[in-house]
Amino acid sequence: MAGTHDFHSLIRWTGDRGQGTSSYRGYDRTWDIVTPGKPVIHCSNDPMLGGDPARPNPEDLLLSALSACHMLWFLHLASGKGIVVRSYEDAPLGVGETAPDGAGRFVRAVLRPRIGLDPGSDRATADALHHEVGRFCFIARSVAFPVEHEPEYHVVAAT
Repeated sequence: MAGTHDFHSLIRWTGDRGQGTSSYRGYDRTWDIVTPGKPVIHCSNDPMLGGDPARPNPEDLLLSALSACHMLWFLHLASGKGIVVRSYEDAPLGVGETAPDGAGRFVRAVLRPRIGLDPGSDRATADALHHEVGRFCFIARSVAFPVEHEPEYHVVAAT
């Protein structure tokens, strides 16, 4: 499994109102993500920068990708440790800053998963897995800001 992996995507700007970028306010900050064989995702810029608040923006997508990658690796590692996860949902927080010249960046992210476990599950082991995930997740290993974890657990009775 070692080696390189290629990922493909097409980003297509959809915001030309007929005059291109002839003026700053003359175009929309909308675009599509086209990934082969998958539904198109219609996106926009952050609303603070003139984007459509009803569409995901790049910051939303980065935070969501980070959270999803963490979740998938957590589930994988939990299954290997005998921890039965019944539910998982995360409300991650991305903290950004903007410099006086408008340049922005994330300074940290906090993953806050709420995880349903089988009765008798070892929560200390589950906690340790969150730190182990950082060794594997492509996204977490690629970002230039710290990623913190604040998991909460609850017991879910088997159905």
